[in-house]
Amino acid sequence: MMEDEIKDVEKLMIIENDLQKYHTLLSKASDEILDKEVSKYPIFVIHKQDIALGVPLVVREKHETNWSIHVSTLEEFSVKKLILKNKLDSFRETYKNPKTHLCIFVLSDIGAQFLFIPRIVS
Repeated sequence: MMEDEIKDVEKLMIIENDLQKYHTLLSKASDEILDKEVSKYPIFVIHKQDIALGVPLVVREKHETNWSIHVSTLEEFSVKKLILKNKLDSFRETYKNPKTHLCIFVLSDIGAQFLFIPRIVS
């Protein structure tokens, strides 16, 4: 691995660690989206800047945290052309079971990328 790639992996690990305190909130939001059949593909958008995507769950300034968290769906990502129609099937194949994993879309200084983090089973 190149030194830059190692730094990126370290940054992603820090982001994942920062999200631990919101794990229960994210899991409940995911379950609600699934239970109410809003979507089969909930996506949590983790960011520091203002964005017009999803519904705010955590506002970093109000919660004194590093990240804001919005909840969105694959359908919104498609409508806003963040995932192109010809890539939807590929995304669905990559998407992990939302009962066992949370889909996180991270907007950070290392770019935009999807992470799938295991849900904590209580």
